[in-house]
Amino acid sequence: MARAATAAALLLLPLVVVVVAAAAAAAAEEMRYGGGERGRRLGRHCGGGGGGGASTQCTNLKAAPAPSPSPAAMAPAPAPAGSADQFRGQARLPRFAAPRRYELRLRPDLDVCVFTGDVSVVVDVSAPTRFLVLNAADLAVDRASIRFQGLAPTEVSLFEDDEILVLEFDGELPLGEGVLAMDFNGTLNDQMRGFYRSKYEYKGETKNMAVTQFEAVDARRCFPCWDEPAFKAKFKLTLEVPSELVALSNMPVTCETIAGPIKTIHYEESPLMSTYLVAIVVGLFDYVEGVTSEGNKVRVYTQVGKSSQGKFALDIGVKSLNFYKDYFDTPYPLPKLDMVAIPDFAAGAMENYGLVTYREVSLLFDEQSSSASFKQNVAITVAHELAHQWFGNLVTMEWWTHLWLNEGFATWMSHLSVDSFFPQWNIWTQFLDSTTSALKLDSQAESHPIEVEIHHASEVDEIFDAISYDKGASVIRMLQSYLGAEHFQKALASYIKKYAYSNAKTEDLWAVLEEVSGEPVKDLMTTWTKQQGYPVISVKLKGHDLELEQDQFLLNGTSGAGIWIVPITLGCCSHDKQKRLLLKHKHDNIKAIVSQCDSRQKGGNFWIKLNIDETGFYRVKYDDELTAALRNALQTKKLSLMDEIGIVDDAHALSIACKQTLSSLLHLLYAFRDEADYSVLSHINSVTSSVAKISIDATPDLAGDIKQLFIKLLLPPAKKLGWDPKDGESHLDAMLRPMLLVALVQLGHDKTINEGFRRFQIFFDDRNTSLLTPDTRKAAYLSVMHNVSSTNRSGYDALLKVYRKSAEGEEKLRVLGTLSSCQDKDIVLESLNLIFTDEVRNQDAYRVLGGVIIEARETAWSWLKENWDRISEAFSGSSLISDFIRSIVTLFTSKEKEAEISQFFATRTKPGYERTLKQSLERVLINARWIEGIRGEAKLAQTVHELLHKP
Repeated sequence: MARAATAAALLLLPLVVVVVAAAAAAAAEEMRYGGGERGRRLGRHCGGGGGGGASTQCTNLKAAPAPSPSPAAMAPAPAPAGSADQFRGQARLPRFAAPRRYELRLRPDLDVCVFTGDVSVVVDVSAPTRFLVLNAADLAVDRASIRFQGLAPTEVSLFEDDEILVLEFDGELPLGEGVLAMDFNGTLNDQMRGFYRSKYEYKGETKNMAVTQFEAVDARRCFPCWDEPAFKAKFKLTLEVPSELVALSNMPVTCETIAGPIKTIHYEESPLMSTYLVAIVVGLFDYVEGVTSEGNKVRVYTQVGKSSQGKFALDIGVKSLNFYKDYFDTPYPLPKLDMVAIPDFAAGAMENYGLVTYREVSLLFDEQSSSASFKQNVAITVAHELAHQWFGNLVTMEWWTHLWLNEGFATWMSHLSVDSFFPQWNIWTQFLDSTTSALKLDSQAESHPIEVEIHHASEVDEIFDAISYDKGASVIRMLQSYLGAEHFQKALASYIKKYAYSNAKTEDLWAVLEEVSGEPVKDLMTTWTKQQGYPVISVKLKGHDLELEQDQFLLNGTSGAGIWIVPITLGCCSHDKQKRLLLKHKHDNIKAIVSQCDSRQKGGNFWIKLNIDETGFYRVKYDDELTAALRNALQTKKLSLMDEIGIVDDAHALSIACKQTLSSLLHLLYAFRDEADYSVLSHINSVTSSVAKISIDATPDLAGDIKQLFIKLLLPPAKKLGWDPKDGESHLDAMLRPMLLVALVQLGHDKTINEGFRRFQIFFDDRNTSLLTPDTRKAAYLSVMHNVSSTNRSGYDALLKVYRKSAEGEEKLRVLGTLSSCQDKDIVLESLNLIFTDEVRNQDAYRVLGGVIIEARETAWSWLKENWDRISEAFSGSSLISDFIRSIVTLFTSKEKEAEISQFFATRTKPGYERTLKQSLERVLINARWIEGIRGEAKLAQTVHELLHKP
């Protein structure tokens, strides 16, 4: 029988009861869905009697293989006798006691958005102590219910800042295993973390579902636990939910008991896993189902009526599990895999063991209403999360310092698997988007190493960034290229088997790779994971020799002190014949390089390219002679697509750092005037967009001509593709078309804008028209916004109507991303204020913010200052608050504005977004310095006009 909590029975922890009780009361008052707290008298076990009318369905399912708990990757340490205060301010929990098995029962009430629960934990006490120390946050714990082996604690302390619960007992606890039990309750919050509520529509009514999101440190908001990755344990869950709802967890259902309006569901015991991977979803769903080659059942759950949109993800899911089984030479560890589309979800997806949760747009695909880019995103996201089932879930990082082991590898593996499914997508060429993103962030002084020290739980969210994901994946690609694909795969399979069901550190992976390959992996890779940044390799031709010099590259123009062991790849007059070496020092020479080339004479077809196919995580700066030779090689198509991309990105970064002129960058861009490849043009577009924006502040008199130059560059491939898809065209052309059209609209190309507006008018009257496909709608919507103002808002109102009537998540995001793309102050403010309404889910606020253009940045900054307290309150528990800072602050380009913004945040900074603020402010100063460099170029205007009028 579930114990009903009453005020008299509970002796609640004093610091948390007010918060939780107030939150629960507020939820009940605000939601008012009726019903109130239900009276529940349910059997505790299957067949245990749940009152009149109960029915029981029990199933014996094959349990997943799970070894007996082995000692965790931590040495037990004796605990001093002192008081509970000794545990304040510690980065990690003490190791003298560890959980082995949780029995967790939860009872969510979706009407008033609260939950109650009880937990029994088998705890192994390995050293003399009077304390048990675990995590808890935003929970009301029934102090009178707490028992360890029948003993009640004499003192119970909650340290809210550290989110730890300290239980102090009269005497030393018995060594060995004992059971800790307690009851608790909490609120199904609206912060998209912990145990939270998400809203969805069903038959015209708004309903709540209950969802968990525990990574990184939010399992403690659902139940008291040892909420660190190294404290792996087994979990046996029981849920009590409304009988009409679907209730999912990590493991299959073993038994279900229905008692009137409530059903009790028991799940199989899980294998050893970390708390952040525990998952629960309760709501109304449809599903589609498939099966792997090993017989694992795979399902994709969607809102009722949308199951057909889960078929593509299901196909990718089944293929991914089969692929990883073979690659890691290890079967998928669980009996089933569920993937669920969640309407309110802060991240793109979460790899919970056996129950992967997704933002809807990251899982659902509709052939009629989804774009090619979203289809590719679904494939990559699903493959990423399922790679985690091995790299992250089966083998888990020991601490958040090693987060990159999870995210870097899953990012790399997702590209590896999707490339095998869709070789025509050229996914590894597109992967350079990730490398570019990482190089950009890591060239700031406010970056951080791949292995970053975490001193407090509040710091973890900020390292889920381009360093952990994209730099991590990029250095993995570099290492695989250096070691060879066969050695690399063999080593990863060995690593997975060695550390299955346990935890590992970065050094553990290096050790296995060294053993298999015989290469000095640790010495090589430590230079890339333990220090931030990366080198720029300066290359000079001296006679027949090549001189190399490495310096840490920083966008602020300075040089850091870092030295890396750099795997250099080099092509001389040929892409196929490569020279490889390790650059271990600041300087090195390659003797007689010219004489080694097929073309022995300088000039003509002579060229030298470092970092073949951009497998290395570094930039290259060539002397003038080599730069001219490479430009010729570009124009004569002697280089690979990846090499072309690398040359463009390096030149852009060197221009920002004032190491090369903007004029030289413009000459290089002009060399791509006949380019037709999606991946190359995608990078060209990113660079032209960056230059067009900075020119508004740097050279306002030239800004219009610079935009016209870029229109000249991008218009030919756009004309070739047109607005309408062609029969049999490639996936990459389908993605190239909208990218070029959007770029032309943003550059102010009148014909594209007028055509976009014309097509939107037809589409607005007839949503089934073929004149505006999902791929090209963003360009049309931006065309509409181009002429919107307070006195001419019909286009804006029409877009709002499209937004409000659409049931497709992708379409809603598409509209949101354009509404603030306007110079009119009142329209911008109206769009930004939509974030505070029920019309925009919190997870989608970044789309509105990302649409703000430079001409409206002062309006957006004033809005941010005026609404900061409101934003802080609404997004206080979410990493999404960083989006507000990043999106608006980085629009500015002056030292004066950097000082103003710094002053505003001087008394408002919190650990959850401190790093983002510093990085954004640094970006402002970098742009200010770039502007000074551009203004100092005497021949810039001449260069622009020459290229603009060049045939």
